Amino acid sequence: MDYLLTDEQKMIKDLAHKIAEEKIRPVAAKYDISEEFPWDVLKVMGESDMFGLFIPEEYGGLGTNVMNLCLATEEFSRACGGIAVFYADSALGTFPIVLFGDDEQKKKYLPDLASGKKVAAFGITEPEAGSDASGIKTTAKKVGDHYVLNGLKHFITNGGDAETYVVIAMTDKTKGARGASAFIVEKGTPGFTFGKKEDKFGIRASSTRELIFTDCKIPAKNLLAKEGTGFIVTMRTFDMSRPGVAAQALGIAQGALELAVKYAKERVQFGKSISSFQGIQWMLADMATEVEAARGLVYSTARMVDAGIKDVAKESAMAKMYASDVAMKVTIDALQIFGGYGYMKDYPIEKYVRDAKITQIYEGTNQIQRSIIALRLIKEMSK
Repeated sequence: MDYLLTDEQKMIKDLAHKIAEEKIRPVAAKYDISEEFPWDVLKVMGESDMFGLFIPEEYGGLGTNVMNLCLATEEFSRACGGIAVFYADSALGTFPIVLFGDDEQKKKYLPDLASGKKVAAFGITEPEAGSDASGIKTTAKKVGDHYVLNGLKHFITNGGDAETYVVIAMTDKTKGARGASAFIVEKGTPGFTFGKKEDKFGIRASSTRELIFTDCKIPAKNLLAKEGTGFIVTMRTFDMSRPGVAAQALGIAQGALELAVKYAKERVQFGKSISSFQGIQWMLADMATEVEAARGLVYSTARMVDAGIKDVAKESAMAKMYASDVAMKVTIDALQIFGGYGYMKDYPIEKYVRDAKITQIYEGTNQIQRSIIALRLIKEMSK
């Protein structure tokens, strides 16, 4: 299907595809087993200006463009969802600075993030505050010209490997959600340490750790926007980042579909290719249609964000929810086409199933996305 990509977008997609096939796919299984952070791939992405796709030109990037981010993330995810997620999550950690940072903050942090010299992460999730982000316990107390952070974040992608963190903490517990604020915290700051690296089901090439703050003292100038805007920062960030998660899911689904088609053509049973069996053909047809429908929704949402449409919460939730549900269904169906071989680690398809599952969970579970969609829909219909 022709999505009328610009010449620049076609070039970005082609370059990301080349990186995926030449640099990511050959090492995907290795990093899935070792759980090491793919520094060599990061270096290639940085040299290819991939991290500049979501950062303004005046700060060393190529211009903040969610559609370009989605194109790159989709291609990387076709080859490995685990490697792709560290790229997409660096964007997640960068967006709050792009959206709410002052000029001094942008000049200090964005150039290194744009070049890939440094990676970013976003810290909001806590043991008792997953989908209910208003339940965070981490605090930030103003002491003179500093804030002192205390608390714990967990399940943080790029945790320990990122150098630049945006962290949500409570500056006034009495105000509930309006008492949360956003801060930039640098790796190496005294009082800022990391927990163990999580042993995950999927996306094993990405690091996931706890962020631990123990009387962590940061300059007051590291506050993003102003006190009490932490959840505004978070929601605006998610509106921009959720199409990226959707693109990750889309890429995983596309990669699984391609593997399933290839295997169906090569696998011979009863004297002929299983791709000639109607049951397999119908599965492939449904898979391809669902992937294409997800792509249309993801691309349309990304273009809405880039067009400057302010309220895209419903559309971002739809894209993330639908694409991730499609990724889970398509990868499971692809494994079914592989049969018993699909269940073995000698074949790549089981990894796609494992990598797909997280896209239904992080940056808001799909149940939360459905709630967002329904509430927005009811509000729209009430006007």
